[in-house]
Amino acid sequence: MTDASEFVVGIDVGSSAARAVAIDREGTVLDSAVAAYARSDLPLGNVDPTTWLQGTCQAITALDAGTPRAICVGGHGPTTVAATGERAITFRHPAGQGLAPPDQHAAQLAALRRELGSQIQPRQMWDWVVAQLGGSDAIQSNWPGAPVLAEFGEVIPVGSVVGSTDGSHGIPAGIPLVPGSNDAYLTAWGSGIDVPGVAFDPGGRTGGIGAAVDGAEVTHASRYGMPSAVPGVFILGGPVAAHGTLLNWWAEITGKEVTELLELAAKVAPGAEGVMVLPFLEGERAPRWNPDLRAEFLGLHSTTTVGVITRAVLEGTAYGLGHICRDLARQGVTIDRLVCSGGPSRSRLWNEIKAAVLNIPVEVPEYPEMASYGAALGAGAALEWWPRPGEGTSGDWPRPAMTTITPQPLDVYRSGLDRFIALGDQAEQRLLDPPGQTKVDS
Repeated sequence: MTDASEFVVGIDVGSSAARAVAIDREGTVLDSAVAAYARSDLPLGNVDPTTWLQGTCQAITALDAGTPRAICVGGHGPTTVAATGERAITFRHPAGQGLAPPDQHAAQLAALRRELGSQIQPRQMWDWVVAQLGGSDAIQSNWPGAPVLAEFGEVIPVGSVVGSTDGSHGIPAGIPLVPGSNDAYLTAWGSGIDVPGVAFDPGGRTGGIGAAVDGAEVTHASRYGMPSAVPGVFILGGPVAAHGTLLNWWAEITGKEVTELLELAAKVAPGAEGVMVLPFLEGERAPRWNPDLRAEFLGLHSTTTVGVITRAVLEGTAYGLGHICRDLARQGVTIDRLVCSGGPSRSRLWNEIKAAVLNIPVEVPEYPEMASYGAALGAGAALEWWPRPGEGTSGDWPRPAMTTITPQPLDVYRSGLDRFIALGDQAEQRLLDPPGQTKVDS
């Protein structure tokens, strides 16, 4: 049992589970816990936010580390919660998909008000959860340099105490509460994405690429970007829609555990016998930003096995990251190394495929849930253990130990990425010009 003065807790309220981690002043992980949510019958992108609160509390109470000095909560987004707790709309809802985060929040709020009434006040998800534990119910935690959201409450910087636990939900009273930020910001913070040339893939149900660049070199408005924790360093790139989700879906279809699928995929040679998967199971975000796209499996044969298709799923998600990297390269962004975290990073094979496709060394943190680790940094910053984001320099914050995977570039992956992009272009063109429709000149 650790003395209560020695650690803080960070929470990542994810799409399918809440993840908690306890770290000490050196950044050492003392314990971690996961609490999965019950299945919901609500339409895609609609959530009863009390499930997030329950998962958060279950994850905190499952930690075997004593009483923390502070608790910080972050989570997925853009997600908008009705302050009353009646309903939340997540980034998976069609409202505002493809728009910049502030505009997506506005579209989500409009959808909530159509359903619940114009009097509904909006909150960011982590702000709402913190309020239910005893924090202020009218604040908006803001990452430095990020847009301020109209009507979402009084703006305060990430790393600020907004109250203390009230003793409910099985959590002791009197613990300082700190609202965090979007999981992408927190993952970048925890992973040390604050030096130009380093990038990250947050993994999880979605994934994506965010690459740190010199802020002075950002000469245009990127479709997706965010400030890093270090002033003057900006992160460009974007999230994808469903990389982790695609593998989980395939596991459900086959009736096999993900671990078994990965073992089968490891026996298949690179290139997956020519099978190609476009991982657009829920549309696609970066770099296509097209919610109407759908997943495609191409090159199947009567001899194609589950292992071959699984290999193609892993390669297809890596090609999706490669497409973002090519888009960044056209903007003059170079990437020297990539930090992979979240559930997908637990697979050595998947990490090796990403390294090979991108031809970039991949670093894998010893504790892979970097969004919750970043939230823990927020709790420590509130206690002045470390600077708040926007107030420090690279190296001011701890991060977990990393294992480096050296890339083994292959011709089959170079040609595979070209084919992947071309097939995606064709899929988009079919949406614009569906087969069987006759064009009429105006």
